[in-house]
Amino acid sequence: MLLDTSTLYLVAAMVAAMLGAMLLFFGRQENIPALIWWGAAYLLGAASVALWTLASSRLAGMPSLALNAVGFVACGMVWSAARVFHGRKPSLPGLLLGAIAWVAAVMTLAPQASAIRLTIGAGIVAVYAALTAAELWSERRKTLQKRWPAVAVPVLHGFVLMLPILLGDLLHAHDDGFSSSIWVTVFSVELVLYAVGTVFVIFMLVSERTVTAHKTAASMDPLTGMLNRRGFAEATSRAIEREANAGRPATVLIFDIDHFKSVNDRFGHPAGDEVLRLFATIVLNTLRITDLSGRIGGEEFAAFLPCSLEEAVIAAERVRETFESSGIVVEEGPVDTTVSIGVAGGPAGTELEVLLAAADAALYQAKRTGRNRVEAAEELPLSLEKWRRKTAGHAASPSSRAAFVRPA
Repeated sequence: MLLDTSTLYLVAAMVAAMLGAMLLFFGRQENIPALIWWGAAYLLGAASVALWTLASSRLAGMPSLALNAVGFVACGMVWSAARVFHGRKPSLPGLLLGAIAWVAAVMTLAPQASAIRLTIGAGIVAVYAALTAAELWSERRKTLQKRWPAVAVPVLHGFVLMLPILLGDLLHAHDDGFSSSIWVTVFSVELVLYAVGTVFVIFMLVSERTVTAHKTAASMDPLTGMLNRRGFAEATSRAIEREANAGRPATVLIFDIDHFKSVNDRFGHPAGDEVLRLFATIVLNTLRITDLSGRIGGEEFAAFLPCSLEEAVIAAERVRETFESSGIVVEEGPVDTTVSIGVAGGPAGTELEVLLAAADAALYQAKRTGRNRVEAAEELPLSLEKWRRKTAGHAASPSSRAAFVRPA
């Protein structure tokens, strides 16, 4: 026994309308514009399917044309939702172009050219689906295995949303054969399931975005916009492993702004914050885009450079010279600031802890010998345990005390 397809289409339209209302509600509640666009598209699509199912036999001329145009606008809104989701502006011409093309085609073609109209309508939906899929694909953040549902959804969404309207002409033209087809019944059931499944995928995308935003916030320093200690350590550990696989050396720089406490005491904390932001900008602009940098303490910064120790020393000197000549002027007068830098490098696979400890020791040496200078550590062993054995018994040396005692 076949289920009544009109009833199933109405059920699908009601489910889509409820889900659209839910998307609109959460979009407004959480201030997520993409959800609002998706919700509005759901509501428009549901309205077009419901009206066509209930009144297709009584609609003719312009009302029928307008109803189909609404469905194409809904497909365009799905594409706009994908654009908004990835930070782009919705395309108003693109939103209306499909509906305009459909109206122009119908008004130009002869009334008996129903097959051509169906082909044009299906082509418009396919174009919107391809644009939406391309939008999500170009912004993918995960592997293909995890991301493919988000790419497949817009294609199916446009197809499923418009096909009942496009099938309307066939259902009336072939009332005895086509409307009783088991395929139409299966399709209408799938439409109900799809309306629910699409929303799950949408929320999956939103959830992924939210988790990513929280992770980014947890690893970023709000004052300078650089990586914080945790973010720098995680990113650098991954970079060291990557460089080790390629057999390239690794180098770490530690920067400490000289007499920073006196800057806060003399000029106030707003001036101190400005100094920190200026230094962060200098580091980011002076080092290469492939280098990693972060703020790991109050006035202490660090950087990872996949290069030799000699190249890292040259880069450190550029940072030091640029910061020394930068100059900050506040109401109380100019703020003279300098930076001391410790540099440590090792062969491919050197542990991050070893690099940091040695760079910290070199930084202590730079502080102890006059500040506003760059000091490089000697060649390092690969592991932290070897480093500790190497420095054991040299308590009087600056390198062994660097991690515990450092002039301001």
